[in-house]
Amino acid sequence: MRIATWNVNSITARLPRLLAWLESSGTDVLCLQEAKTTAEQFPSAELAELGYESAVHATGRWNGVAVVSRVGIADVVRGLPGDPGYDGVVEPRAISATCGPVRVWSVYVPNGREVEHPHYVYKLQWFEALRAAIAGDATGSRPFAVMGDFNVAPTDDDVWDPASFEDSTHVTPAERAALTSLREAGLSDVVPRPLKYDHPYTYWDYRQLCFPKNRGMRIDLVYGNTPFAKAVSDAYVDREERKGKGASDHAPVVVDLDV
Repeated sequence: MRIATWNVNSITARLPRLLAWLESSGTDVLCLQEAKTTAEQFPSAELAELGYESAVHATGRWNGVAVVSRVGIADVVRGLPGDPGYDGVVEPRAISATCGPVRVWSVYVPNGREVEHPHYVYKLQWFEALRAAIAGDATGSRPFAVMGDFNVAPTDDDVWDPASFEDSTHVTPAERAALTSLREAGLSDVVPRPLKYDHPYTYWDYRQLCFPKNRGMRIDLVYGNTPFAKAVSDAYVDREERKGKGASDHAPVVVDLDV
């Protein structure tokens, strides 16, 4: 079984590439982030033509998450229980579903903007709500994973130049402590390092030739519980999908399971 996560940065803009990638990669379950559309405008029909069902949590031009599966979708939960919301709005940043033998969460963690910004406080509160929401599944006997754009680089090795991120979000001790707290709930990072590349980044800014210069970050993660981690037979970042015209600024992260 092949499971992947991908921040597509607008499913409308990325649809031709997404459909081609699903066909070529043989992915069974894909967690999507930054759909940037409404549930009504989500391309469920186009995905259905390839044999995929869709579960969507999206409300407009920002945020939006989904799970698409060709092995079934059941027990869908839209939204994060206990979501603190930001500025009075609960954003569509999390969705969970059971796909065949595996349960997954697709998450798009708040960016945080700046360390002194209220959005940073919101980000840390959101992580606390996520930890509470996944606690039961994390210690269960069913393979389970939280996948998506976490907007945190777990270590200094996961950014191209730690010095350039000094006093910035994505690398602060509090954000990394939030990731540690998730793992302590019963999860582990199932994508090993190094992979094919010495620095398997998953995100490269569109600006300043960041991708050609490999100035990236590893912020798209797959955290699985023990049954999930034991079933992993391979994992990789599909860096090739970041290349070319019309690419997202994130690459898919792919995990193969023996289940």
